[in-house]
Amino acid sequence: MRYLAIYDMDKTITRAPTWTRFLIHAARSHAPWRLGLLPLAGLASVGYLLRLLDRAGLKQATHRLLIGRALSPEALEGLGDAFAETVVARGVLAGARKRIAADRAAGYRLVLATASHRYYAAAIAARLGFDDVIATDARRNVDGHVLSLIEGENCYGPAKLRLVEKWLEAQGIGRGEAHVRAYSDHVSDAPLLGWADEPFAVNAHEPLRRLARQREWPLLDWHGGAD
Repeated sequence: MRYLAIYDMDKTITRAPTWTRFLIHAARSHAPWRLGLLPLAGLASVGYLLRLLDRAGLKQATHRLLIGRALSPEALEGLGDAFAETVVARGVLAGARKRIAADRAAGYRLVLATASHRYYAAAIAARLGFDDVIATDARRNVDGHVLSLIEGENCYGPAKLRLVEKWLEAQGIGRGEAHVRAYSDHVSDAPLLGWADEPFAVNAHEPLRRLARQREWPLLDWHGGAD
C-alpha cells in the first residue's frame, strides 16, 4: 500500500493567497514599470467576477500584464525562488508545518496539489519538504521561454482531481494501491476531498464547512499552530 498526503497550498498551508503577491513581487523585481499596470489587472479581476473571464483566463491576463508575454526560465526561476523564501519565512501556518512533519514521520509521500503556477509553487514545496508537485503549468515557446499562457488545465476544482489521477497513473500507482489523505480550505476541492480516503477541511470557509458537516469530514484549524 502507498500512503499519500495531498495538500492544497493557498490558505491551507499559507496564511494568504499567493498569486497576486507573486505578481507584485515579480513586477517589482523584474520590471517595476509594470506595477503601473495593476489597475488593469484589477479590471481583469472585475471581468472574472462578471464571468467575462474564467479563472484560467484571469491568470493568463494578469501574468501577461505584470510578468510579460514571455520570460526566460532562468529569470522566472530566480523570481520564484526569492518569492518562496519570503513565503516560507513568514507566510506558512505553524499548524500546517506540524501536520506536514507528522505525515512525513508516518511514512506518507507528500504531494502539493495547487492551482498556483508550478514556477513558484515548486520552490515553496521544496522548502517545505514535499516529494511531488501537481500544479498549473505554463506554456513555453520554441526558445524555451515561459509564456503567459497555460499549458493544459488550470489545476483547480474538478481539474485538480483529474491531474492528481493523471499523476497517479504516471507514477504507476493504481487507486486501489494507495491510501490518500487530502487537505484543503476551499469547497472547489470537494471532488478531491470526496475521492480521498481521509478528507480534511482545513481553515475552511463557510461553504466547505457546511459540506464537511454534511459528509462528516474532520474540520481542522491550523491558524493557531495546533490541529
